[in-house]
Amino acid sequence: NLSWDTNDDSLRECFAEHGCVTDSVVMKDRDTGRARGFGFVTFESEAEAQAAIEKLNEQELDGRRIRVNMANGGGGGGGGG
Repeated sequence: NLSWDTNDDSLRECFAEHGCVTDSVVMKDRDTGRARGFGFVTFESEAEAQAAIEKLNEQELDGRRIRVNMANGGGGGGGGG
């Protein structure tokens, strides 16, 4: 539920306030290139990811209230946005 205006950089900036972000990506439609309304953020540690979830879930980013939770599957210390 990200804003159409949110991009990889603004997503990283927002989450970097809560830990060391190793990757951030806003998913885009492959045909139109338009943001699909969700993305993924990866942190150096699971503790940082959990802290970001607690601080940012239901907060506003680029004019939209976002839902933040841990992504399913995958290894490492990821976090979703």
